[in-house]
Amino acid sequence: MEMVELIFWKMHGLGNDYILIDNRDGRLHEEILSLLAQKLCRRRFSVGADGLLLVYDSDVADVKMRIFNADGSEAEMCGNGIRCIAKYCYENGIIKRDEMRIETLAGIRTVWLNIEDDRVRTVTVDMGSPVFRREHIPVAGEGDFIDEELRVNCEVFRATCLSVGNPHCVIFVENVDDFPVTYYGPKIENHPLFPKKINVEFVQVIRQDLIKVRVWERGVGETLACGTGACASVVAGKILGKVNRECAVQLLGGELKIKYDEGDRIFMSGPAETVYKGIIDLEGLI
Repeated sequence: MEMVELIFWKMHGLGNDYILIDNRDGRLHEEILSLLAQKLCRRRFSVGADGLLLVYDSDVADVKMRIFNADGSEAEMCGNGIRCIAKYCYENGIIKRDEMRIETLAGIRTVWLNIEDDRVRTVTVDMGSPVFRREHIPVAGEGDFIDEELRVNCEVFRATCLSVGNPHCVIFVENVDDFPVTYYGPKIENHPLFPKKINVEFVQVIRQDLIKVRVWERGVGETLACGTGACASVVAGKILGKVNRECAVQLLGGELKIKYDEGDRIFMSGPAETVYKGIIDLEGLI
């Protein structure tokens, strides 16, 4: 590798944390990205994070975002990650506008930045429209998977599956604080119904405009927040008659505002924070 040292930003959205690297010059070659994510995201032994976010040039948008989970798998979309990418691009002068279009594997997403003193405080993201057809999530079988039985060992849950750029399985529970997320999360993530695995949301309805959510994230484990998971939870709640179209989502790391509008589009608003900036020595790492 030509360059041994690489500048990175450590960022998070409600505690869902990432390592951000500008790879527009292609210094990081394709064949090392999965392993690099695994190495860098290892807590205590490296920088530590839920994922690695990379910025690329785009032919169809302002920039392109790629997301690698801590286990090295590539994700299609990430709600907290895209807010961090937007802040990173603005504050690094890559795109100096309060509206930008970001290419992802799930399509192009438009974001709007709330800027104070030349710093991005919050970001609103057009997350697109939800998809319910099993083959597009994907979930084994045909049709939709809405309020269907999901058998896990001897337990039977009522689950709703949808894609908001990546796959989600939403389960409503009475008390999310006491629910054994770390037990059932991996079992549902790896359930035979889900050929590409799945993100799992355990949701408690507090009021029609407020829910509490814990997330088991595919390829990561339980995370403090998940933007797409918050969106999926509100959409599932709305179609089941449990919540309003506008809803606050309390996650372990903080709160997101979700709006599922009449035009079938989802808008997510929340913060993005820079923790620190550093230099990675790649020699001997990969």
